[in-house]
Amino acid sequence: MLDAKMKYCTQMNRNTACPSNTSHFSGESIKKLFGLMSFYSVPRERPIFREGEKADHLYYIVDGSVKLIKSTEDGKDYTLFYYRPGDMIGEYSFSAQTQFGFTAVAHEDCHLGIIRKQELELLLWQDHDLSLEVLKWLADMHTCTQYKMRDILLYGKEGALASILIRMANSYGKYEASKIYLTEKFTNTEIANMIGTTRETVNRLLSQLKKRQIIDMEKGYLVITNLPELKKICHCEGCPKEICRL
Repeated sequence: MLDAKMKYCTQMNRNTACPSNTSHFSGESIKKLFGLMSFYSVPRERPIFREGEKADHLYYIVDGSVKLIKSTEDGKDYTLFYYRPGDMIGEYSFSAQTQFGFTAVAHEDCHLGIIRKQELELLLWQDHDLSLEVLKWLADMHTCTQYKMRDILLYGKEGALASILIRMANSYGKYEASKIYLTEKFTNTEIANMIGTTRETVNRLLSQLKKRQIIDMEKGYLVITNLPELKKICHCEGCPKEICRL
């Protein structure tokens, strides 16, 4: 059963446009992590963990997708990241009092592997290679957050939108000639929640990008028709896909 879960998750990871955040883990390390996991399912739109709860577990996505949400004091929710099969999520610290700074919600029906922090720490003391891989995972998670905050704060709403569209292309893009067809649909409200603005603002900005022939719509799916121009808007630095992802 364990080998079947690993094989399924590996195949799902290969089928995605963007590498998972555990793609640098060796096969042996993934096998050891799977050996620590207990598995359970979470229905769509149900929370996996909540902001403020004790962060004593990590979560490995076997199937489905998860969105990470940050709530503000005035009740607004910002969607920071989307995670897919092969991704590991959670917050790791050697402090026993660490709390989740975000809420994770099942974007689709999910099948998850859960790893207890206490059991993982014992394994890390025994396996130096795995320890280095976990450190790289932590560094990548921090870098992703740092760059996402930069894109949202420094270049205005149009820059933030351009950044999100590039991340969508990296995560869900199908390249055909000079166009990139997104294989997933996101509502303008969902996009607005990613960049901290209103649906009306997103409507207006997308219309402007369409008039400039930077994007298009086909059968309800976004199509990026001028990626270089989109990169200029957000001052894209050409980060690798494992960092520049939705």
